Order: sequence, then structure tokens, then C-alpha cells
Amino acid sequence: MFHRNIKLIIAGLIIATGIWQMTEGNIGNGIFLILLSAIPIFLYFKNEFILLAFLKLRKQDFEGAKKWLAYIKTPETALVQKQQGYFNYLHGIMLSQTNINQAEKYFKKAIELGLSMDMDLAVAKLNLAGVAMTRRRKLEATTLLNEAKKLDKQNMLKDQIVMMKEQMKKI
Repeated sequence: MFHRNIKLIIAGLIIATGIWQMTEGNIGNGIFLILLSAIPIFLYFKNEFILLAFLKLRKQDFEGAKKWLAYIKTPETALVQKQQGYFNYLHGIMLSQTNINQAEKYFKKAIELGLSMDMDLAVAKLNLAGVAMTRRRKLEATTLLNEAKKLDKQNMLKDQIVMMKEQMKKI
């Protein structure tokens, strides 16, 4: 909604107003405003449209997620580097159902920009391994599957990794 620097300016103004309220004797108002300043600071690090797109994806609503991501016009300037990674990651997940060529580009860019959670990185590498397997690049698919297995610490992707390794034996 707002540029990332404007969010910090808004947070600074709210903090300054909170301090002013405290000096005027309105301690409760000042504390409330300082706590309220946490919202724009949080939204600086976690873009609101990406969060809403994640919520839509959890409900399997791909069209709704695309709608929220479409609000981000220029991700290079509006988002921090990790947010750009998640922007590409979400596009890759949505396109992996229909267009694997574009999905591969988005996943590679997401890995390049960085994802903060190991699970997300494991999912991206697992999808890239699937693309490599469909293109008969067995060595690349094997290395990506091994990297995904290392990143999957909760064993949530164990079944998919085992299934892909079984399919790779047939190639």
C-alpha cells in the first residue's frame, strides 16, 4: 500500500507523537502510540499484500492470491530483498500448476534473492527438482532433491521426496 520508506516515516511520526504525549502528561496515550508504531515497522519487513496472498494460497484460492500480488506494481523498488524472494516464490507456486517454464524462472529467482524459512526453500528446490526431472536432467534433479531433503527438518516433504526418487529410478 505504502512505499517501504514511507512506512518507516509513519512509524517515526507515531513514536514522536507518543513521546510528545508522554511529556504532556498523557502517559497512557504515549504508551499506546508507541505500541501502535509496531504495526508500520512490522509491515516494513512483511509486506501486507504478500501476507494476504499467503492467506489466499492456504485456502487454495489461486485467483485471489494473484489479485493481491497484482497490487505490487514494481517489486524491485517497493519490496525488501527477502520480500522480492517471496514475491517470486508465490508466483512460482501458482504457475507450477500450469506453466512449468515460467515457474522454474520464478523459483530460481526466489532462491537467488533468498527465502527466510528453510521449509520454503525446500519447497522451491523440490519444485525445481520436479522441473529438472521432467526435462530429463537427472543429475540436477538429484542434487536439488538432496538439498531439499537437508532443508526439510520436520520431514513434511518426506513423502514427496521419496516419490520423486522412485520416479527418477524409472528414468
